[in-house]
Amino acid sequence: MNRTPVSSSNICSIGYEPDTRTLEVEFHSGGVYQYFAVPESVYRGLMQSPSKGSYFLDHIKGRYSFNRIR
Repeated sequence: MNRTPVSSSNICSIGYEPDTRTLEVEFHSGGVYQYFAVPESVYRGLMQSPSKGSYFLDHIKGRYSFNRIR
């Protein structure tokens, strides 16, 4: 999945696959996670948020199933 680099103290890059509604997040710590069944509106909100880390904590973490892929 292609990810877009973002300006964030915690998140390095973000990708999204609309066909499968999979969100991929790479953290500066090196971890890469895929979150499943994420609506495109949530992805858009994340990308438009001035604080990616806060949006992630408030709207994604703990709300969607995920796998760590790296």
